[in-house]
Amino acid sequence: MMGKFFKKSASESKPKTIEQAVVYREKEEFKDAHWILKNANAKQYYEFSLDMDDFPNIKIQNIGNLEETGLTFENNTLSGTPVTNNMYHLDVQFYHIHDPNQIEIKKIQLFVNADPKDLWKNIPSDTNAVFYKSEEDSFKGFFSDKKIVVASKRGRSHAHEGKFREDDFAVNNLPGDWNIVSVSDGAGSATTAREGSRLATTTINQFFNSQEILHEIENNISRMYDIGSSREERSDAEKSIKNIVSESVVEVYQTLEKTAAEHSLSVSDLHATLIFILLKKFSFGYVILSFGVGDCPINLINSDFSEVKLLNQMDVGEFSGGTRFITMKEIFNDQLSSRFRITCVDDFSYLVLMTDGIYDPKFITENKLEDTESWKSIFEDLAGNNDDRTKADFINDEKIDEQLLIWSDFWSRGNHDDRTLAIIY
Repeated sequence: MMGKFFKKSASESKPKTIEQAVVYREKEEFKDAHWILKNANAKQYYEFSLDMDDFPNIKIQNIGNLEETGLTFENNTLSGTPVTNNMYHLDVQFYHIHDPNQIEIKKIQLFVNADPKDLWKNIPSDTNAVFYKSEEDSFKGFFSDKKIVVASKRGRSHAHEGKFREDDFAVNNLPGDWNIVSVSDGAGSATTAREGSRLATTTINQFFNSQEILHEIENNISRMYDIGSSREERSDAEKSIKNIVSESVVEVYQTLEKTAAEHSLSVSDLHATLIFILLKKFSFGYVILSFGVGDCPINLINSDFSEVKLLNQMDVGEFSGGTRFITMKEIFNDQLSSRFRITCVDDFSYLVLMTDGIYDPKFITENKLEDTESWKSIFEDLAGNNDDRTKADFINDEKIDEQLLIWSDFWSRGNHDDRTLAIIY
């Protein structure tokens, strides 16, 4: 009699058997499911969510072998920044909700692509060479009642061969609350272009470091924007300003020509573009004098980001021959005054100068240089919306010069030229 109190009937044990079979089947189905993880890229942020909708009774406890990848697992999501390329074999540790004490393993693979940057060599340039130039440079400071940051970085194509950075820039506070920033891109085909770009920027800035010259410019600006001035007086004042700026550009050419002769070079060995802006804040607004030779743009973005103006003439063409250089005599015979702009605005949010190392990958075509959406995308990129998660913080800007240098190392397939970017904000 006692036996029948302990013996279970077939009908009582059957549900348990069925439940175990279902649990076993669901676990096996999960193991057999073919999972393809999205490929990751070394040194780029990665995130991938594991879709568990088809397996409501399966829970992932953890993923093993993640330490080598640089990723973490939380809330069914893999995320992080892989350090090196490899094929990683991961163990998905899971359980069934009706059998939580039994942890099982599902094997999956994660492929991490190599960082394209790692395929490029970074050979130091020769510190003993004539006209040696550092591989990167940066600056931050005040510019009128605003701030300025500049970053200039050697391109991968030059680094790969141990060549020099050919870009250059110069920033100066001038007498009478004037400010100047100049940017130059040395021609890749010119043997000593690195010195051409350095001389172009320093010479133009030194020319305007004269109280007498700036006083003359200022007097003419007052005539231009005096409501009591006649149209003729304003036109004469504008011509006078352009004549002074023309003299500055002629001096740059003469300096380059003299340097070439001193070192038994041709002036074409110093081929370089040149853009610059001379700025002062007056009671009636900011006056910006701008000039450009070559394919480097100057852009003014208004206060509410609703309008962008290109402040210089761009020398662009289908082929590299479309670019002009400050070392070309034809520049001075071909309506030089058309290369100058005089702009007056109440205020602005950004004033940007850049070389084609920035312009080509970020804008691609000239017609986007005055497109507000393109510029919004650029500043979203600068704010960290990019694959590298690098950003330049214009609010907490204590290290903005370092940040802009890091940001300027962005990857863009086929675009490996020197990069220089100056932003007044």
